[in-house]
Amino acid sequence: MKEENLTSVSEFLLLGLPIRPAQQDLFFTLFLGMYLTTVLGNLLILLLIWLDSRLHTPMYFFLSHLALTDISFSSVIVPKMLINMQTQHLSISYSECISQLYFYILFGCADNLLLVVMAYDRYVAICHPLHYTIIVRKGLCVLLVTGSWILSCGSALLHTLLLAKLMRPENLSSVSEFFLLGLPIRPEQQGIFFALFLGMYLTTVLGNLLILLLIRLDSHLHTPMYFFLSHLALTDISFSSVTVPKMLVEMQTKYKLIPYVECISQMYFFIFFTDLDSFLIMSMAYDRYVAICHPLRYATIMKEELCTLLVAVSWILSCASSLSHTLLLTRLSFCAANAISHFFCDLAALLKLSCSDIFFNELVMFTVGVVVITLPFICILVSYGYVAATILKIPSIKGICKALSTCGSHLSVVALYYGTIFGQYLFPTLSNSVDKDIIVALMYTVVTPMLNPFIYSLRNRDMKEALRKFFSRATFSHSNI
Repeated sequence: MKEENLTSVSEFLLLGLPIRPAQQDLFFTLFLGMYLTTVLGNLLILLLIWLDSRLHTPMYFFLSHLALTDISFSSVIVPKMLINMQTQHLSISYSECISQLYFYILFGCADNLLLVVMAYDRYVAICHPLHYTIIVRKGLCVLLVTGSWILSCGSALLHTLLLAKLMRPENLSSVSEFFLLGLPIRPEQQGIFFALFLGMYLTTVLGNLLILLLIRLDSHLHTPMYFFLSHLALTDISFSSVTVPKMLVEMQTKYKLIPYVECISQMYFFIFFTDLDSFLIMSMAYDRYVAICHPLRYATIMKEELCTLLVAVSWILSCASSLSHTLLLTRLSFCAANAISHFFCDLAALLKLSCSDIFFNELVMFTVGVVVITLPFICILVSYGYVAATILKIPSIKGICKALSTCGSHLSVVALYYGTIFGQYLFPTLSNSVDKDIIVALMYTVVTPMLNPFIYSLRNRDMKEALRKFFSRATFSHSNI
């Protein structure tokens, strides 16, 4: 957040390697060969692990992620270095420099954490060989890799935001904190709404944690549909936790100030989990499409590798989307106004406060919104269209009603989720009322994550059976104590 007409730079000059001009071609050939060896060698590893079923073990699962990380890590800096050596164009724009820094830290941390995970895998394999398959299970492997990526993303984001804060003129008119006006409710109603939102938040967290626990414990739920559902449950918990706890604290303490870094971080994770929700709902719709329209090929199509790939791509695209908005926002100036007419740091609300030209930000917001919101929504509609066409061919009326009931529940959440998103972000100029924006935001930050456990799971027969087994086992264990 800098003053556009002041001393902040808009680009940097990379001095490059300390080599003589006569040695440029030699070093260019050397580094190009090393880079191509890195990319092709690690791609070969990925291909072999993908094709050979004997390599579908925890060790090679971690190795595949390490290979992908090594390719990405090298690609962050080496291509730019090679281009600079050939063209002698040494300048790099502010946004490109910050992005390069972010991904360099991201993949560097991921590389380090994956090596730690692989060391733990070898420790268990050698020191506890008889318990290896029990300890290093599929769920633990996915958890370790996911945790590595999340920690790396958090570390990279922290460094990026702190650097962006240093690069803005602190002694000028740019604000260092914002004032959240919160919900438009009367003081005497604070207690009622606090109890209401606290109850809804606890329902969201406990309901989704129960889903995760049931899927983890019941082997009958170790299927692609519940694999996606577990990630959706984790996302819903995180999505609500980004905004609701802060809102509840403000309602009780009346302390409405939020620092610059905390505000930008909240916005980043809010966009991240919003987009991730969208991609996961799309993956679940595709899973239902294959299950209903191609039941005989379901096990062949929805393999473990494809499910993992869909989830990994969802995380990566969501990260890229939120990062693009965050980096563009750090380029804006905030002159005097720092009161956000919202209960969290919403992107649209922050753009309204800026005294800079926000045309490019709005253009990117609309373009990225089409990619991460509209395209998944279209894919969901197409999937459900094929599902509906297949259901109508079922001769049993009872079967048709049952299938339509399931699709209706899914589509109701889709309509609730995407309807509010479209009105809030893709068409921000149509939303002139601040109160209307806040109500719409409450719908998809508080209400939708709370309803998802009921709509997607607790009305599901398999989940009900798993829940019954869980409580029966808990009751039996308690009676034996």
